[in-house]
Amino acid sequence: MSFPTSHKTVFVMDHTLTASSGVKLEMDSFSKCRSGSSSNGGAGPVHLQPMNLIPLRPVTKSLWTCAVEAITEYCRIVWDIFPGSRLIRFVAVDKTAHKLSSWNPEDQNLTSLMNAFMMLGPARAIGPGKLDLFKGLRTAIEILMEPSAVQHEKRTSLTESATKVLNKGRIILVTKIDTEEEVKTLKDKFHDTLLYLNKVAAATDNLMAINHCDLVLLNLWPDGPLCPMPWRSWPDVSTIMSCEFTNLQGGVSLAPKLCNLVLKHYDLASTTVTGIPMKEEQNASSSANYDVELFHPAAAHAAILKGIPTETAHLKTYREGADYETVTLKWCTPRSNANVELQHCSSAYRITSVDVNSRPSSCLTNFLLNGRWVMLEMPRKSGSKVISHMLACHGGDIYIHTMYTSRSILEDPPSISEGCGGRVTDYRIPDFGEFLKANKLAPYPASALSSDDNAVSTPLVKSREQLSRHTKYWPITLSATSLFTLGPQVEPLTTLMVKSTLTDDEVVECKQVILCLMSMEARGDPLPSPMAGRGGKGMKREDQYRAVWAELEQYLQVHLHTAAHEKVLKCFMDCHNKASTPEYKGDEKVDIDQALKELDDYNFMTEREKQEFNMGGMKHVPSDLPLPESKRRRSAPPPLTPMGRSSGVSLLTLWENKVSSEQSRRCLEFQGRLRAEGNVTKLYINLQKDKDKDDGGPRKKN
Repeated sequence: MSFPTSHKTVFVMDHTLTASSGVKLEMDSFSKCRSGSSSNGGAGPVHLQPMNLIPLRPVTKSLWTCAVEAITEYCRIVWDIFPGSRLIRFVAVDKTAHKLSSWNPEDQNLTSLMNAFMMLGPARAIGPGKLDLFKGLRTAIEILMEPSAVQHEKRTSLTESATKVLNKGRIILVTKIDTEEEVKTLKDKFHDTLLYLNKVAAATDNLMAINHCDLVLLNLWPDGPLCPMPWRSWPDVSTIMSCEFTNLQGGVSLAPKLCNLVLKHYDLASTTVTGIPMKEEQNASSSANYDVELFHPAAAHAAILKGIPTETAHLKTYREGADYETVTLKWCTPRSNANVELQHCSSAYRITSVDVNSRPSSCLTNFLLNGRWVMLEMPRKSGSKVISHMLACHGGDIYIHTMYTSRSILEDPPSISEGCGGRVTDYRIPDFGEFLKANKLAPYPASALSSDDNAVSTPLVKSREQLSRHTKYWPITLSATSLFTLGPQVEPLTTLMVKSTLTDDEVVECKQVILCLMSMEARGDPLPSPMAGRGGKGMKREDQYRAVWAELEQYLQVHLHTAAHEKVLKCFMDCHNKASTPEYKGDEKVDIDQALKELDDYNFMTEREKQEFNMGGMKHVPSDLPLPESKRRRSAPPPLTPMGRSSGVSLLTLWENKVSSEQSRRCLEFQGRLRAEGNVTKLYINLQKDKDKDDGGPRKKN
């Protein structure tokens, strides 16, 4: 079992940091005296009046005091968020090394820590050359080799993982270093001592060898000019050691710097709750909005930061005077009951306030400890608000809960017709079921493979090729397609075009689907499936057919697997061009109805006639010869001549022919005026013929 590096931490503190940090202590500089009547036994009023005295000399904090305050805050954050699971010990170094605490749970609290520092006393100035920091580092290594209660339980258990318990830790040295040579000397000497003590620990039963140690050197520099030594990092000193050197300015900026370190060492994140309504302390009738910063494990932000970094960048900001980022969440007015919201939480993590002594933090903490709860809203650039987190108290500890922004896992399993973030009811569910059936895999024993089969023709390869053909063009939703909403109208074509090969009959079926759509458009028939446009209104008929033709062309272009597939595409291109411009063959116009009739005749051909027609060797039967009805039905259709560019007909001639044909259909002249002989014609010819038949024949004139 591997314990993290943050499981055990040892602070080695230089107890000789007596230099001034520059932080002044505010103190009153006046005394108090009694004045007034002392008669009647001194029962008169007593007045306190300040006297004009010389102000006191300013008192500043030492580097030791600033270090103790900042490290105490470091420990408070760790123990609030990880009670009992993250252990910290302290070693003070002056002439000797003083152990201030142990790994026992009784020492892992602020009360025990402050008592230890009180017993140690303030920083002491010693003579030059008497400070040996390496005594403290050696003592820290020996402390890390002592197993904690959890490690001792794991390594002494009679299980297979008892021998796999890894011992990792971190040693933080707080001192004042003047030159880079001191840093190099400490790093090298620490590494050699670590290797030596590991050999010693391996020969004992009560100590654990250190598998990896992270050495952090914190250089406390007095307030004033910055330290000339830059930040350095050695992540690969060896397989068991890494090192980091950091400069910290002593004073008010020391605590924020250590906050940055605690976020890094324990994988924490910062959340700023903004817009907290709070009554003013001086005027209870008015209120103002305040902000409170919280620390918690970084996993609480994983759900809202897992998207594209550019889209979630607006959530993170830098706080003033801090080097780390914080996520800003807005306060939402609490509801009366939190039971429903608690069921929508995916995880919960302990939190702690950064500025625990401020009035806004204290009010928020008391509000939550009294059984109330707070919803936090994630800011968005557009759209409605999203509740992403919740603050609530459980057993005296305050937690931040990560909310489900889409759907709770405690609800019923979602239907495939309901998408994330809203209801999407236009998925092609039946088509997807057919797609799964067509690409269903089945076991194929290796013994069934013949010796002639190679790696290219195995069933797995063929299945992959079939899946690749079926997924070349497959819209997921009905709103994204116009072709597949037609249903049975295009089903033969969409089913056959995905096949690896096509027979002659299947090619004819695909062509018949194209010609049927052309015929529907020519007759002005509406498409069977309405396609909604903007505002909920249906698209115009011309726009519907235009969308179908565009998608059908794209679909046929994708599925050009063989020459037979190319024939279907060629038929589409020919018919589509012919529909936009009339095409003539001699004096006879080739229209859609005639093409459909020819396809029907093709279906009544014999197999030999079909082969001759496909090979182009069948002679066309003259239409004036009397043929039986069966033979007439089997006559081969004349070949359709595509709109050629080599026919010698200009574009102007084609356009004039189209206009004249449309004009002739719209403006039919009365037949009587078209007669050359006196413009006289007989009316009701059919009626006269029927009358003659009833009388036995035409009557003779007298």
